[in-house]
Amino acid sequence: MKNLIARDLLKIKAVFFRPNEPFIWASGIKSPVYCDNRLTLSYPQVREDVEECLCTVIKENFPEAEILMGTATAGIPHAAICAHKLGLPMGYVRGSVKDHGRQNRIEGELKAGNKVVVIEDLISTGSSVIDAASALREAGAEVLGVASIFTYGMKKGLDKLKEANLVNISLTDFDTVASQAVKLNYIKEADYSRLISFRDNPSDESWIN
Repeated sequence: MKNLIARDLLKIKAVFFRPNEPFIWASGIKSPVYCDNRLTLSYPQVREDVEECLCTVIKENFPEAEILMGTATAGIPHAAICAHKLGLPMGYVRGSVKDHGRQNRIEGELKAGNKVVVIEDLISTGSSVIDAASALREAGAEVLGVASIFTYGMKKGLDKLKEANLVNISLTDFDTVASQAVKLNYIKEADYSRLISFRDNPSDESWIN
């Protein structure tokens, strides 16, 4: 599964490595990788691979799931498709409380005690998915865990998820995508260690040179 999804993401450039011309994150950190899993929605076969694998992860790791909740906005379509495939209800968690109407943070019907799986497209620091899970818990839900497409596997993110008592199962990860990128000649073999150095400590720019 990890290799399949890694190859899919590379093929459509949802995960794109550029170690010699780093991207600049909003935080100012220079990164050798650009990740946009929204692109998976535009490619039917890749989309099918992603949704089938997400459904498998949910059935195998969270068999008690009663409802899927997507994170806004990238997790919403995946939550909807998987919920349809699994015959489950779905909803989503806004990034903040709506400032009009019913002023909802959580959209869709959620009952106290519902067993929820959060659907996320990307895990980096883990902040956004932890925030969504906190909102669901405050509403009385039992959050079983998270199913995501891709994780960087950064120590900071892993530590924060553990502290929040939140289990995340990702379809693929940074290391797998990087190794597949070498195998498929998207990047040079010598660049692999540079990418891992970035993953280990994103604020250390020594990997650039």
